[in-house]
Amino acid sequence: MKLITNRRRLLTGLAAGVAAPVILRHTRAYAQGRTVRVGHVSPRTGPLAGFAEADEYILEGIRAKFAQGIEGQGGTYNIEIITADSQSNPNRAAEVALDLILGEGVDIITAASTPDTTNPVADQAELNEVPCITTDCPWQPYFFGRNGVPGEGFDYTYHFFWGLEDVIAAFLAMWDGTGVQKTVAGLFPNDADGNAWGDPERGLPPALAEAGYELIDPGRYQPMTDDFTAQINAFKEAGCEIVTGNMIPPDFATFWAQAAQQGFQPKIVTIGKALLFPSVVESLGERGDGLSSEVWWSPHHPFASSLTGVTAAELAGGYEAATGRPWTQPIGFKHALFEVVADVVSRVEDMDDYQSVRAAIPETSLDTIVGPVDWSEGPVENVTKTPLVAGQWQRGDDGLSLEIVANATAPEIPVTAEMQLL
Repeated sequence: MKLITNRRRLLTGLAAGVAAPVILRHTRAYAQGRTVRVGHVSPRTGPLAGFAEADEYILEGIRAKFAQGIEGQGGTYNIEIITADSQSNPNRAAEVALDLILGEGVDIITAASTPDTTNPVADQAELNEVPCITTDCPWQPYFFGRNGVPGEGFDYTYHFFWGLEDVIAAFLAMWDGTGVQKTVAGLFPNDADGNAWGDPERGLPPALAEAGYELIDPGRYQPMTDDFTAQINAFKEAGCEIVTGNMIPPDFATFWAQAAQQGFQPKIVTIGKALLFPSVVESLGERGDGLSSEVWWSPHHPFASSLTGVTAAELAGGYEAATGRPWTQPIGFKHALFEVVADVVSRVEDMDDYQSVRAAIPETSLDTIVGPVDWSEGPVENVTKTPLVAGQWQRGDDGLSLEIVANATAPEIPVTAEMQLL
């Protein structure tokens, strides 16, 4: 199946009688003038499913709010959200994005959760000239991973999240002052995230070197590997006391179990992606206590929703009360994604014109539940950044909780505990 299909060319062909059901679907949606169709792609299943764990809860609340209508330039709009599961597979993400664009005729498409989801969805949107908003992926693997060129950028695709410079600064703020040896073990998979984090020019290596740390990088490993012996031996030989990198949960679980078996005992383990989720950390038992990661969002963040007015603490508490599960970081960004959609729809001059929708996105200046979203202040075109701090999983009377232990990168977010060594 060929996924690269320009929507304008397709519609030209449809005028000649090709694939008529698609053009009819587009025409029917536009003729109503009151319903805005928004596609959303996330990894509901597969190894990245933790990122979409809260989808149902968040979307239920967003749909209830959207059912009240969004006031726009053309009147009151209903917003219909059409979801699709990427299955944690980039190829599948591209396929479902294309179906949302050409089959469902969405006016805007959204996506979240690592470059494996955001990039293929954004690529299809760019090729087919459909406005696209994404989040939950560091901006470098999103921008440079899609061959973005600073000064040029993209025409239809926009992204909000933090960058590698922010996560590096947050990690250093957490490590500095602990007294550990500045020899760092690097674990970077051969995927979009891992290649970006380990990039010798834009990733962790130059920043750690500048800060006086030595990075031991044995090279890229294949995701879902079952043997980290070579990496562990290299780390032990170098005397690494810090472990960092970016891993999916199954890979970290394998590495951490084998580290114990082979006598590798670092004093700090700070891993992106894998250690975001309480279910993953709890599954590690006692060896989950003291692990650390970046913190993009938490109940402690001093922000509130522009759409519903709920605070970060209220959103996290509502999720826990409704599901019986602990809050997770993607909750805030999934909610914020649709805050931005609602704000854009309210400002679009003509919802029947994709160019008008596209033009409204970079004009966004909105205080959301994850912080300000303002594309006029991005590090590159099509990107705006959100605040980031660092946290550690610490065990208390109520079990493990993610505590903020370093906030030099975003002082407005309060520290809730002191960093502890393993």
